[in-house]
Amino acid sequence: MNTYDLSGRVAVVTGGANGIGFHAARRLLDSGARVSLWDCSAERLGEAAKALRSLDSTVDVQLADVSAYQDVDGAASRVCSAFGRIDILVNCAGISGPFARCDEYPLEAWNRQLAVNLTGVFHSCRAVIPYMLRHGYGRIVNLSSMSGKEGNPMSSGYSASKAGVIALTKTLGKEYATTGVLINCITPALIDTPMHQASLKRMPAKLMKSLKAKIPMNRIGQPDEVANMIAWLASEDCSFSTGATFDLSGGRATY
Repeated sequence: MNTYDLSGRVAVVTGGANGIGFHAARRLLDSGARVSLWDCSAERLGEAAKALRSLDSTVDVQLADVSAYQDVDGAASRVCSAFGRIDILVNCAGISGPFARCDEYPLEAWNRQLAVNLTGVFHSCRAVIPYMLRHGYGRIVNLSSMSGKEGNPMSSGYSASKAGVIALTKTLGKEYATTGVLINCITPALIDTPMHQASLKRMPAKLMKSLKAKIPMNRIGQPDEVANMIAWLASEDCSFSTGATFDLSGGRATY
């Protein structure tokens, strides 16, 4: 494993209690960062903290629903009070939704996916960026999806929310380009996570087969492969990329 020197850096990982967020947190810890896990499940946070504190006893946890700005703002304030700074923000918190055509898509599912997957990223960036600006340094990595680039049928809420993350990333990259705070996003294809496993139970088999068939490598990705890209984007080695979209698709991406 290549290593990046994140010694002295403080990282926040939303959705950090499982899936890509958990693997990203572990990768950042391995690189020397101090890490705060944010999640809306106290049970998952407890399990994740127990696992990661074997690597670093200072792992912090914050119970927060990213769709609620007061939760996010309070968590950011507590992390900065505890560690003195926030250098890295990895926005992994996200949810999937039902599989249905637009005319049958549940309104509550649409609203909740936009609230968590898109507004949650905005909330976290809005709350954390001021702490980064104090030190003239920051790295933000937003998790989007190939769905946000291509649009997947039967997934209007998820696809639209992830497309919004790409647009938000491009906007913020331009806004803060000269401040030392760099903001990029990753667009994974299918990744073997608990959310993916849950989707398998709801997604029509024909649709899942078609999505996997689009991947030239003929396999789905692993969370550690996403974490490896996050580690680079969160490091000082990433110095001339901002507002950019990085594909992680096994060759699926065509633009």
